[in-house]
Amino acid sequence: VQLQASGGGLVQAGGSLRVSCAVSGNIFSIGVMAWYRQAPGKQREFVATITFGGSTSYAAAVKGRFTVSRDNAQKTAYLQMNTLKPEDTAVYYCNAAIKDGGRSYVSYWGQGTLVTVSS
Repeated sequence: VQLQASGGGLVQAGGSLRVSCAVSGNIFSIGVMAWYRQAPGKQREFVATITFGGSTSYAAAVKGRFTVSRDNAQKTAYLQMNTLKPEDTAVYYCNAAIKDGGRSYVSYWGQGTLVTVSS
């Protein structure tokens, strides 16, 4: 099982960016998918999560600016980031609970994609 994050880059403050997370491999089902981020010198923090049915939750710092979505058929999650601020600069990681044929869901992490917001 692999999670491939993409779409990061450099954007000016106030701009928008969309990052994606594609899941591949021997997958029976995908449960909750989530985005986390880690800024330089800081701990990884929760950003947003989305269930298979589309229920979402967000960290207070991004609520109203970020939107998480997913395409279950494409096994892909997205994070649309609007009104970006310099403090949003971080490596963004995707996480997914995946059942690969076993009885339980296992947590997998992607490799991260860097988002840099310039002031």
